[in-house]
Amino acid sequence: METSTRRLSGLARAFALVMAWSTQVNIDALAQSPAKSEPKTIDQLPYSNAYPVVELRRYTIKPGQRDHFARYFDAWFPEAFQQLGALAVGQFLEQDKIDGFTWIRAFRSLEDFAIAKSAFYYGPVWREHKKTLNDLMVDSDNVLLLTPQENGGIAMLPAVDPVLETTSSRGLVLAQLIKAKPEALTEVTRRAAAEFDRYRAAGARQAALLVTLSANNPFPQHPIRTDGPYLVWMGLISDDAALKDRVLAQMQRGGRVLTETSLLQGVPETIVMTPTPRSRLRSVSYNGTTDAREGG
Repeated sequence: METSTRRLSGLARAFALVMAWSTQVNIDALAQSPAKSEPKTIDQLPYSNAYPVVELRRYTIKPGQRDHFARYFDAWFPEAFQQLGALAVGQFLEQDKIDGFTWIRAFRSLEDFAIAKSAFYYGPVWREHKKTLNDLMVDSDNVLLLTPQENGGIAMLPAVDPVLETTSSRGLVLAQLIKAKPEALTEVTRRAAAEFDRYRAAGARQAALLVTLSANNPFPQHPIRTDGPYLVWMGLISDDAALKDRVLAQMQRGGRVLTETSLLQGVPETIVMTPTPRSRLRSVSYNGTTDAREGG
């Protein structure tokens, strides 16, 4: 009875959260599609600082099942999270890990993190589909809890248009995970700034710069890694092999430079990812052409 009472209390708080959040949604330009008569590019889409709690979740999917997992995820979950005040910022297939599925989920606060996750994982959508998804996963515990560096934001693109974006190129998302030694994160971040400038000069659009969020896990049912601290750079490029090579060369160079400082725990990890068909974070302009070709 006590457990049921706590669960009902959590759901009541979640309902209150949704009501409060819904009053803001009409003025949140990042959750709206742009006017179709005025093509937009990622340069014109603002970063959002409204979601300072960010999960970077990396799953290992059973061999041969990743495409199925991605289709289920795209079909069932983005709007379910959004109804609870969270956003699926993007979901991706890792290119160098054939069974790797990575996605990003963002929340407005740690309290909202706990409430929204409680409402979702004890709610009807997950209850109906969890067996299907769980049966496709090998591991789901590789999770970093992050926040935008120095009160910055994260690129938050509008939802994919299911009519106009069915055949458009989605580009590539690049990420570099830099594991600093304890107490060295500030210095690593300072030294990494020049390297990130080079990534952008090579042609990448910076989508986010995130650091470990030092906080207790608000939803302990889901483990979060505590082996950091981490600095995570994310960028976006078009589907251009030469551009990819240029940016990756700079990222590899940056990784070597940072490793030589002796401030890191190991070598930075670089991840190349393809957005799924419904990933918000993707390289596309609304006239149907990729737009993440130039640096800046």
